[in-house]
Amino acid sequence: MAAPAVREVAPSIPELLETYWSNGELVTNGLILLHLAGALLLGLMVGYERSYHGRAAGMRTYGLVCMASAGLTIIAGYPNFWYGGHGATVALVDPTRVIQGVVTGIGFLGAGVIMRSGFTISGLTTAASIWASSVIGIMVGVGFYLAAMGLAFFSAMIMIYLNRLVGLLPSRHAVAITLQFRQGMRPQEAVLRRVALERGYEIAGATLTIGSTGGRQEWRFVALALAGQSGAPLSALAAELANFDGVEGFQLSHARN
Repeated sequence: MAAPAVREVAPSIPELLETYWSNGELVTNGLILLHLAGALLLGLMVGYERSYHGRAAGMRTYGLVCMASAGLTIIAGYPNFWYGGHGATVALVDPTRVIQGVVTGIGFLGAGVIMRSGFTISGLTTAASIWASSVIGIMVGVGFYLAAMGLAFFSAMIMIYLNRLVGLLPSRHAVAITLQFRQGMRPQEAVLRRVALERGYEIAGATLTIGSTGGRQEWRFVALALAGQSGAPLSALAAELANFDGVEGFQLSHARN
């Protein structure tokens, strides 16, 4: 007499959700959090170097991008823990291809919030945070809840508190300057650099751009405060330029945002 077939009982929703918090899942999420923290520190180091030299992308941008990249990369190394340990059984669709499509699409979205006006670039941190939020969503989607919470926490802390930390660290104030000279005026670069040094600034390398319209020259450049100095404030520079012989117009702004 044949033995009766054993009928498999589908696990309940609470039982399925419990698998996302099993010991193996928690250990994996903890390891991912350590990777995120390490990537964040390394990204901040690189970003500080760029910020110190007056570049547009600073500590927040580099920290977010580096950390989110680590999160996106490391989850691909643990497919057996995806979806609460059911990652090997789901699927005719390759989740990594879905992730690739999401990241590509978010990249275009982030590019839409970046604005440039002269040497001033705004929206970089917003674009990086949008991209980081997409990674958080991906990590939640594959079931790495704890790691996703950590990535969200780190990202929020960067956005809220990192500016205060940057204010405590040594930095070099950067000013984007546009000068319009009167017709026939032929300014000398050496004189311009000397005048900048007298006011606590130096012209950043490879930023000087010279144009001419109707015999009137226009010079654009970024002035960096000398190391250990704050440099003259924008209001003081504007007052001097307003009385500077040969200058018909000017524009001053912070070089990064």
